[in-house]
Amino acid sequence: MFTKPKKSLGQNFLVDKNIQEKIITVCRVTKKDIVLEIGSGRGEITGHLIRKAKKVIAVELDKNLCGILKSRFASCANFELLSNDILKLSLSKYKHLKVIANIPYYISSPIITHLIKYRGSIKTIFLTIQKEVGLRLIAGPGSKDYSSFSCFIQYYTEPKIHFLIKNASFWPKPKVDSCFIELAIRAKPPVKISDEDMFFKVIRTAFNQRRKQLKNSLAGLLPENKLSQARAEDLSLSDFARLVPYAGRGVDHKQKIC
Repeated sequence: MFTKPKKSLGQNFLVDKNIQEKIITVCRVTKKDIVLEIGSGRGEITGHLIRKAKKVIAVELDKNLCGILKSRFASCANFELLSNDILKLSLSKYKHLKVIANIPYYISSPIITHLIKYRGSIKTIFLTIQKEVGLRLIAGPGSKDYSSFSCFIQYYTEPKIHFLIKNASFWPKPKVDSCFIELAIRAKPPVKISDEDMFFKVIRTAFNQRRKQLKNSLAGLLPENKLSQARAEDLSLSDFARLVPYAGRGVDHKQKIC
């Protein structure tokens, strides 16, 4: 079952058995769960999930690894393999998915954004990601890691880092450490706003020039008398929400969320 990781796909196999067991414990998988596993690799985590879940839907892009997974789990009635790119996969037909993924560092943000797009089909997301990315997701006002992406994640989910993972737990060993994070999909956002597009427009514009005071970074988007000398990194979601009713009209609402 040997297969060499492909650098072009950002593959780093999780080979530490202790970390594999910690992941299974944290994910709290039961016979009621339909699990979507992204990047199943050689199936180390997959085997545990199949024994515990009602169904496991494995999404794997690598054709060679798909062959291994088919051979290894062909006799498992609750296993389904999708040889596909998760970024091209619609999840709208599913309900109450529990997503578990070890995703390449270089496309972690696009994958997370894609999953949140289908938040109506997902109840929680568990991810093995680069430590620095995880810190961005949980960062709050006043932190150097706080960003527009932090706001986006915290608006739609409740993020929590469960534990850190040393780089030696992977093969090949990446240059950075990782973390295992949970993004629990919120039943409703933590702040009430009338225009989500404008809300994220304000946030994105403010953080694009995070070193500038709001009276400069948001000039032209909001009335001057509604702006302060604070900077984007000082504002909470509630603070940004209070600015939305005063934001200008006629702006382009079709830009990317983050």
